[in-house]
Amino acid sequence: MRAPIRRVAALAALVAAATCATAYAITIEVGPVWVSATATAQPRVLPKPGHGNVPITLTSITRVGTHDGSTPPTLKSLQFVLDRNGTIDTRGLPTCSVAKLEGTTPGQARKACGGALVGTGTAKVLVTMPGRAPFSFVSPLSFFNGPRPNGAPTLIAHGYETVPAPKTLLVPIAIERISGGRYGYRVDVEMPEFADGYGAPLLAEAKIGATRKRGGRTVGYLNAHCAGGRLQVHGTARFTNGDSFPVTLTSPCHSPG
Repeated sequence: MRAPIRRVAALAALVAAATCATAYAITIEVGPVWVSATATAQPRVLPKPGHGNVPITLTSITRVGTHDGSTPPTLKSLQFVLDRNGTIDTRGLPTCSVAKLEGTTPGQARKACGGALVGTGTAKVLVTMPGRAPFSFVSPLSFFNGPRPNGAPTLIAHGYETVPAPKTLLVPIAIERISGGRYGYRVDVEMPEFADGYGAPLLAEAKIGATRKRGGRTVGYLNAHCAGGRLQVHGTARFTNGDSFPVTLTSPCHSPG
C-alpha cells in the first residue's frame, strides 16, 4: 500500500474509534479490500482501580474480504497492544512446547497439553491453487501457554490443514511487556504459510481467558479492572503486498456501586 493510502486507512480507524467510543468493532476499506476487526472483553462489570483484578475473557475476530470477488491479499501478521489495566498471569500454569505439539491433530494437541490450554479459535482460509476452482477450509485453533524465555510469557498457536496434505501449523507468539501510554502488553503473531503458499486467511478468531484455582482463589490467564469506562486494544493487520490496516477497538466496562 502506498504511504498516502496507509495514512487514509489509519485516519479512518482513528476517526471511527473517536466517534464511537463505546463501540468495539470497526471495518476499514481500501479499494476492493476490506478488513473487519472486533475485540470484546467479558465480563463487563470489573473492579475499580485500586481494588484488584478479576479474570476476563478476550475475544478477537479479524475478517478479510473483497467487494469485487477477487482474491484478497495474504495476511502476513497481526499485532495487538493490550490495555495496561489488564494483566497476564501464568504463575502455576503448565506450559507446552513446540516439540510436544509437532505432528498433532487438534484433538491430539489438546489431549497432550490440556493443562496449558488458555484459548481456542477458528481460522478460515481461501485456497487458490492452479488448475482448481477456489475453495476454502476451516481449521480449529488452540492457544497454549508456552515457555518463558527471559521471563516473558509466550503462546503457541496450533492449527491444522489437510490441503494439499495433512499438516500441523504451529506459531510461537511473543508477548512483550511495554510501558507508557494506554497499553501494557504487545502481542506479535506471524501467520504461517497455508496450503503451500496458495492460502489467504479470511478469518482469524481467538478467545483467550482460561481460569484455574490458586490458593483457594480463581485466577485467570487474563485479569483486569475497569478504568475510564473501557478496555482498549489497538491492532494492526499487515499483508504480504505491503498493505497495513490499523484499528483501535474498545470494549465497554463499568464498576459496581
